[in-house]
Amino acid sequence: MTGDLPVPSPDSSSLTEFSLIRQFFTRQAVKNSSTRLGIGDDCALLAIPDGYELALTTDTMVENVHFFAGADPEQLGHKLLAVNLSDLAAMGAQPLSVMLALTLPVVDEHWLTAFAKGFLALAERYSVDLIGGDTTSGPLTLTVQAMGLVPRGKALMRSMAKPGDLIFMTGFLGDAGLGLKIKQGYHCNNPDAALMRFNRPDPRVDAGLALRDIATACIDLSDGLAGDLGHILAQSNAGACLDWEALPLSEAVLAYIQDTGDWLMPLTAGDDYELCFTVSPENTAAFEAACQFACKKIGVIESEPGLRLNKSGHIQALQVKAYEHFS
Repeated sequence: MTGDLPVPSPDSSSLTEFSLIRQFFTRQAVKNSSTRLGIGDDCALLAIPDGYELALTTDTMVENVHFFAGADPEQLGHKLLAVNLSDLAAMGAQPLSVMLALTLPVVDEHWLTAFAKGFLALAERYSVDLIGGDTTSGPLTLTVQAMGLVPRGKALMRSMAKPGDLIFMTGFLGDAGLGLKIKQGYHCNNPDAALMRFNRPDPRVDAGLALRDIATACIDLSDGLAGDLGHILAQSNAGACLDWEALPLSEAVLAYIQDTGDWLMPLTAGDDYELCFTVSPENTAAFEAACQFACKKIGVIESEPGLRLNKSGHIQALQVKAYEHFS
């Protein structure tokens, strides 16, 4: 991790940029044989095995845009890495390494200790090497570039769904959205599970790897099912119909809908980081018999453009876009 600007500290015994890196972000032992050179030089070096392609993704989280001021730094470290691993999972890529860029208003050792703990614990779980990045001063902004390996020609993409393919998703829908509602003041009798889903999403890495030879298209649910599935439909030149009664909704989300009447929330809320994927009809039976992770069939790809919802036998159009920062 290198950078040009020193990060200010609230005390006179301030850490320099490079001592900050050494103290908080160089504790990992190298996990992957592809990591030839990590933190400490002008660039990191990776070796890509024969027959593989490198999948790369970048996500940035900004205070008061992606997370609340005063957010728990350990949860924040976990979530920052999780959202990037979720992108790799959606491509069927095995996580390999990450680069971390931190823009900090001040150096707070307690904050950095907790942030690094959450970040590196998840990295350890998936044998991910932290190989470099940058630090600078400014409004709190956190960026990760994640890299993964996928066998050549096996990457899952959004553009390959076909009419007749069945739509599946992992896990539950809308719990992270409920967690956000709780953070914004909604009262829930049992808030802990929803808050955990919002604060500490679990990237579906193993599911993504298992889907390489099964799914026709895949995306992770970062900006809401309706909007994210819409990306698959746009890139596959297709439409879809979702079955409301088939959607995997937790008791807490169902209680929220009953209480507020807001049935659109689980379809439009982001931060679930589940995988939504399509499977061709001829592969569906074999997939369901062999599936080793929790998922549920929620709809079908159709030739007619647009996204529709079958809600208690009444089919209605869903004209919902994914979240856009500059819209």
